[in-house]
Amino acid sequence: MKSREQAFFYGHPQNRFWRVIATIFNSPLPESIEDKKALILGNGLALWDSIASCEITGSSDASIRNAEPNNIGIILSACNIERIYCNGRKSYDLYRRYIEPETGREAVCLPSTSPANARLSQDDLIKAWSVIADDIKGSI
Repeated sequence: MKSREQAFFYGHPQNRFWRVIATIFNSPLPESIEDKKALILGNGLALWDSIASCEITGSSDASIRNAEPNNIGIILSACNIERIYCNGRKSYDLYRRYIEPETGREAVCLPSTSPANARLSQDDLIKAWSVIADDIKGSI
C-alpha cells in the first residue's frame, strides 16, 4: 500500500529493499525517490513490476488474484538487460508464468525483502542479493 501511495517501488519503511541495495553497492541509504532513482540508475539497474495490475488485499502477495502481466518486452527491446532478478518467490512465479514464455528470458529468484519474510535477517538478504553486485562487477 505504501508503494502505491508513493507511486514508487518499495515504499513501505519496513521493506528492506533499499537498505539491501544500498549496502551491496556501498552507497548511502536513499531517502527520496530521486535518491532511489540515482542509486538504481547509477549502478546499472532497472526496476519493473512483474504484473501491471491485480486484485490484492493490502500488500499480501498471497492474496494476489487476476494478475495482468507487465510488458517487460518494452524494456528488453530498448535496453541491454543482461539478467533479470525477482524479489521473492511470488514475483518469480508470476514472471515464470506470464512473462518468461513471451520473452524466453529466465530470471533469478532472490529472497523477498518484504518484512513478511522474517525468517531471513538483513545480513542473510545482503548475502543473497550480493549476487547482483557480483554479476555487474563480473560483466565490466
